[in-house]
Amino acid sequence: MSGILDGKRILVTGVLMESSIAFHAAKVAQEQGAEVILTAFPRPTLTERIAKKLPKPAKVIELDVTNTEHLDRLADLVRDELGSLDGVVHSIGFAPQDALGGNFLNTPFESVATAMHVSAFSLKSLAMACKPLMNEGGSIVGLTFDAQFAWPQYDWMGPAKAALEATSRYLARDLGKDDIRCNLVSAGPLGSMAAKSIPGFSDLAKVWDTRSPLTWDMADPEPAGRGIVALLSDFFPKTTGEIVHVDGGVHMMGA
Repeated sequence: MSGILDGKRILVTGVLMESSIAFHAAKVAQEQGAEVILTAFPRPTLTERIAKKLPKPAKVIELDVTNTEHLDRLADLVRDELGSLDGVVHSIGFAPQDALGGNFLNTPFESVATAMHVSAFSLKSLAMACKPLMNEGGSIVGLTFDAQFAWPQYDWMGPAKAALEATSRYLARDLGKDDIRCNLVSAGPLGSMAAKSIPGFSDLAKVWDTRSPLTWDMADPEPAGRGIVALLSDFFPKTTGEIVHVDGGVHMMGA
């Protein structure tokens, strides 16, 4: 039986652990027929070890999305492996510790700038680095954490995600003429490495215990991975600039 990504070539960033949403996106993509290539930073060897747990082998390329040299060489490295791309998964986010955990009012601009560069501007950087490989169009999918609200402990990652969401809309506007779609998946809280780096993350996650209409499992990243794969597929050919919530329904609850 054929998969919804048969023949597609997909680049996935952000595979750090088996619990990463990006890992499950790569896994489901392979199961659905895609050829997958991974990027990693700062420890490609760690991602190479995790990649061995995927259904099929996947090449790992070192990519620091704030490094112009890395971005400039990305298209050639991917072209050597896959020839071209049909989809890109942006699963990258970082904020210094002083930008998280209840320190919002005291965070220096330097830390805010780092969070914005890595977590938001990098979507544009990655899109433009991969664009030469997407001559026949394609799909870019990023990950957000609903930026409509001010979440406990999330602090400057909230504005960074709001910037990511706006960046996705502008990319959708400007890349549409090239038949490249840009959408986001807004996932609920998961026990990923990114989550563990946020002080007091468990307080934020408790919201889902009382407000999620669907039972939410913090140990199960696969629903988010499936959402990403759906947006990478041809089943959403005219959907762009959208945010698809995979959060058990918390986003629509009033109280």
